[in-house]
Amino acid sequence: MPKSRIRKKADFTPPPSKNATAIKLGNRGWVAPLMLAFFVVGLAWIVLFYVTQGSLPVDALGNWNIVVGFGFIAGGFVVSTQWK
Repeated sequence: MPKSRIRKKADFTPPPSKNATAIKLGNRGWVAPLMLAFFVVGLAWIVLFYVTQGSLPVDALGNWNIVVGFGFIAGGFVVSTQWK
């Protein structure tokens, strides 16, 4: 039986590279402090509400103070998506 011919693969040559341009993301130094500030303010708001038995931080809001505190915490999570 005749032996089959072996095909030789061409060596891989990468395409010529273009000069890599740096992508400037900007200064994001404000993200971490703002995120932590939102977390701390939200936690402090909720703790203050429970410690004062609902008379602080805003008496007129009643139990909605908890929603405000969690709103600050949610804002911290929203800001954290900008952290690189």
